[in-house]
This record gives sequence, C-alpha cells and structure tokens, in this order.
Amino acid sequence: MTLESEKIEEMNDYFVKIAYFSMEVGLEQDVPTYSGGLGILAGDTLKSCADLHLPVVGMTLLQGKGYFIQKLDENGNQSEEPVNWDPVSSMKLLPYTVKVRIGDRDVAIQAWRYMIRGETDATVPVYFLDTNVEDNHPEDREITSYLYGGDHAYRFKQEIVLGIGGVRMLRAMGYDRLTTYHMNEGHASLLTLELLRENEKDPEAVWFEQARWDPDIVKDLCVFTTHTPVPAGHDRFDNDLVKKLLGGKKENPKGGEDPYLIHEIPFEIVDNLSGKGELNMTLLALNLSRYANGVAKKHGQVSKEMFPEYEIDSITNGVHVRTWMSEEFQALMSKYVRGWKTDSFMLRQAMGIPPEEIWSAHQQCKKKLFDYIYRTTGVNLDPEVLTLGFARRAAAYKRGDLLFRDIERLKEIREKAGKFQLVYAGKAHPKDEPGKALIRRIIQRSRELADTIPIVYLENYDFALGKLLTSGVDVWLNTPKRPQEASGTSGMKATLNGVINFSVLDGWWIEGHREGITGWSIGPRPSEAPAGVDTDALDVQDLYEKLEKVILPTYYRKRDEWIGIMLNGISLNGSFFNTNRMMLQYVSSAYLRRLG
Repeated sequence: MTLESEKIEEMNDYFVKIAYFSMEVGLEQDVPTYSGGLGILAGDTLKSCADLHLPVVGMTLLQGKGYFIQKLDENGNQSEEPVNWDPVSSMKLLPYTVKVRIGDRDVAIQAWRYMIRGETDATVPVYFLDTNVEDNHPEDREITSYLYGGDHAYRFKQEIVLGIGGVRMLRAMGYDRLTTYHMNEGHASLLTLELLRENEKDPEAVWFEQARWDPDIVKDLCVFTTHTPVPAGHDRFDNDLVKKLLGGKKENPKGGEDPYLIHEIPFEIVDNLSGKGELNMTLLALNLSRYANGVAKKHGQVSKEMFPEYEIDSITNGVHVRTWMSEEFQALMSKYVRGWKTDSFMLRQAMGIPPEEIWSAHQQCKKKLFDYIYRTTGVNLDPEVLTLGFARRAAAYKRGDLLFRDIERLKEIREKAGKFQLVYAGKAHPKDEPGKALIRRIIQRSRELADTIPIVYLENYDFALGKLLTSGVDVWLNTPKRPQEASGTSGMKATLNGVINFSVLDGWWIEGHREGITGWSIGPRPSEAPAGVDTDALDVQDLYEKLEKVILPTYYRKRDEWIGIMLNGISLNGSFFNTNRMMLQYVSSAYLRRLG
C-alpha cells in the first residue's frame, strides 16, 4: 500500500470502497472543469459523499483549458475563448504516472488531487487526470485540454484516459480494495474493459474461450447512471476508430490464428458487450453493471423504453444545499432550522420562518444579481418588478425562445396584468449551430421588446453566475420539449433560495410540482399530452394564461400567498431534492446491492 492511499484512509478513518468516475466535475468557480449540469451534479455528489462520510474517491479529467469562455456580440453571435487557469492554486500534483496505449503510442498520465472537506471535516479526494506530461507527444499532451472539444477521435482518446487510465491510476495509488466503480454517464465505461483485462482468468486458455474473460466478475463491481433521454447524447464510436486507437494483435500462446484484440481482449467479446457493429458506450456500461439508473422517475421510464432489455431503476437527482443556497438564506436557516447543515431533511422546518424575513433575504439576493447585471451590461433592472430567469444550456430542445412565440400577446399581458422583466443566460456547444441560432433569436426578440419588456442575456453562464441567477430572480422558467429533460437541477437550486418554479412537467418537476403550492406547471401533464402531437401550441397558451392570470396578479396583489409558495418550495422540495438524500439512495439501492 502506498503513502498516498494510507494518507487518504487515515484522513477518512476507513478504507475507500467506491470510485466515482465522471468526464466532468464542477466543484468551484476557480476550477473550470465542467460544462454544465452533468459536471455540477458530479461535484455536488462528491461534496455530499464528504458530508455523509461515504468511502468514495472521485476520478475525472483535468480539462486544462476548460470548456470555454463565451463571448456574445451585439447580434447574439457566440464565439469561444479558452479558459486560462492554473491547477496549482487549488490542487496538488501527485508523484504518480501511469501509461495507456492509444494508437501507436504510449501516453503518460499524471494526476492532480483536489480535497473536498465535508461539513464535519470528513474528506473526499477527487483525482484529475492530466496528459500534459513533458515526455508525451505534443498531440497527446492536448488530450485532457478541452472538455467536449475536437472530433470523435479526440473524444474517444479522452474516454480511454478516463476509463482505462483512471483505473490504472487508482492502482498506482494503492486503491486495490474497491468494491464499486460508479460510472456517471457512459463516458467512463471503458473502465469495464480495464477491469475485464485485470480479471483475466487463465492466460493459457484458448483465445476464444468466453470463460477466460468473465463479464460477471466485472458486472459485480460496476454501477451505471445514464443522464440523457436524447439518443444523440449516448456516445457511439465506429469500430474502425476503436481498432485504430485501442486495438492490436497479441501472440497466441496456443498457436493458430490470432484474434484481433481491443485492449488485449478479443474483439468479438468487446463487440458483443457494446452493441455489435460499433462501440456503444451506454450498452457497454449496461452490459457490465450490476445496477443501472436514470436520474428522475420519468427518465427511468424513458430509459427503459430506450433499452427495453435492461433493468433500469431511477434515483432522482439533487443539489448540494450548502453550495447552492445563498448566504442570505443560509443565515435564515441557521437562525430558524436547527441541524440543517448536516441533515437536509430538516429544511422541512423552513415553513416556520417569518415571511417578512424570507422576503427581505430574497430582496438582498435580487439586489446582488441586479448589481452584477448593471456592472456587466449597463442595464438597470427594477427590483420591484417581477423577474423571470431562464438559464440553461442553449439547446434547441430546451426551447429557450418559447416565451416569444407571440410577441403581441406578450405585450398585451404586460399591459393588462403588470410589468415583468427577463434575465437569460446559457452557452451553446461550439458545434451546436441550432443552439447558437437560439441565442440569436432571443437577443433579437429582446430588441423588439426593449420599449415594453426589459430582457437581458448574460454572457458566460458559469458556477458563480449560476449562484447569482438561481437566488436573484423571482421565477425560474423552464420549457423543455417532453420527454427530453432527464432531470434538470437548476430549478432545484432555485427552490433552495425561495425562487418559484414555472416549468414544463418533465424531469424532476413532475415529482416536485404541486400546482399553486410549490410552483406552477406549463402545458399538459405527461399522461394528458396527446400521443405523437407537438405540444408547443398547448404549452405556449398555458404559459401565457398562467403568467397573465395567476403569476403576475399573485406577485403584485397577493404577496403573502407568494411568500407562502416560496416557503413551500424550500421546505417540501428543498428538503428532498438534494444530493445528501440522493446519495443515501445510491448507498441502499446501488452500492450495497450485489449480484446473486
């Protein structure tokens, strides 16, 4: 056992049992190793592991140049700039190096360690893999530079480093008693091939003998979480690319014809485990995991429909309370809710906080956001006006421009029911042209409405801006096309700060929604939506009706009722949709569950 693992075990006072793998992990503003919801969720998950004293280590990639810094011109055209950051300021470079074979070269991998300290001082280490090693070929030094950058080959190289390199790094550091490898999305599923190779039974056996590589051994070690109901979100790699980057030949000790190998395993075996004809990372994970889950009840059902041959459970996502609750609301909880920091279920008692103090804290958060908007854009929003926020990845299915389908109706609502203003934010993937077009449309609409409805689109939605937005607006607007919202966690962050959700019934909101009690829905319930019918028209009509006849009148004329809904959101939803509850479910449903 190495000094590194001895040190980790001493600090945690137990042996680490679980390794949590994720392509991206978002932990703080100054560590830009995330693009959005998936990475922030991973960071929140690991923070709760520290809070709950769970025996977990995290494994991810360094993303040395980040995702990107978003710049928008006056017409809403997005451009991207690399992020300049130095890991030395937040993590420690470790004295371990492992190698993986990628194509015709050995690639050296080093690791940085970031320590998460929980509420009661337990710690969880997160290891960031880095190929920017001096002896590597210049091309290989860039493998861990850009999150979701480059082409298919670049992505596959990253996933080789994460899955195969990650397991090897764990071994180098002395983590040799792990009982569970948790794959947070399919990006990490190549770790199953490394585990399969490690558990090869008899090197002298016949090459094509299936028993030589026993999938059940690996299956008993692995847990898999899928995050997207969108087919394009499941990584698939052409077999020619897989063979080029991870394939090879090996001398057959028994003589005869040599099989083609993928990571020292016969191609036929890998092909059978990953979908045949291509390497499907989701199928590879499903075939080699003892437990699989979606990230909301509805998403679990959708995932079962996508992969009907597999048993797929659901564990609804959450957010880390202390990370996403504003300082103002944390002060209120500390005053009125005993033990909330160590027991998120205690947020149920937030119902008893005096309404005037809730409103005062909210107005302080709103001022912080509006001060930021004024500093960065020169736009001076009115804190007394109802403010709707929409901040998501700019993707077509999220329908960020749904509100603008009828501009004249929107103006009419403003005249009849009262003033409102809008704050938008969100990045489009550099190669997502429909997403970039969505940003341009929103900014164009903001110009058309400038004289009647103030609208601001903020650049570079990131960790810090996310905290400002999810605490500083009055209503959190969410309009995904059903059933493409796997979970959605931004609304959970909003509810922790008394921001009321106004959302399509998809993802987590199906579970958290109680009409007029915790917020409002948009459009029909999933069971009522006409099968095969585009619900855009129904959603827009309901959005306008509720904005005019329910939301604006309640905000301006029924303030006590409004604050009551704010409190309901914190106590009913905040106490449940958090990563402490989520991780306790993973422990009971996934980590303690074994084959047989």
